[in-house]
Amino acid sequence: MVNFSFILIKYFFFLLLALPFIGEPNWFYLCLIAPYAGLYYWQSGDRVDDVKVKLASNDDDTENEITIEGNDEELERMWRALELREKGMVKVEGLLETAA
Repeated sequence: MVNFSFILIKYFFFLLLALPFIGEPNWFYLCLIAPYAGLYYWQSGDRVDDVKVKLASNDDDTENEITIEGNDEELERMWRALELREKGMVKVEGLLETAA
């Protein structure tokens, strides 16, 4: 965050020296509020996602079924992380996947 603000300040001073006719000297005051913008997004940029998981098994306890409800992006990320597949689907290895 501090590094980005420093780079931004250097950029504005470069523009001030290279192109003095743009916006008078008042336009580089944005450098002073740049850290506060990062602080604002850091504090209020949280996103809460609710995911419901239901685990059910058959009477013989030989097969388990997981039902998941939630946001599409979070479900896709969870499927990839846990290497889950839809019921009845079989994973086919891709050409570019490496066997680990």
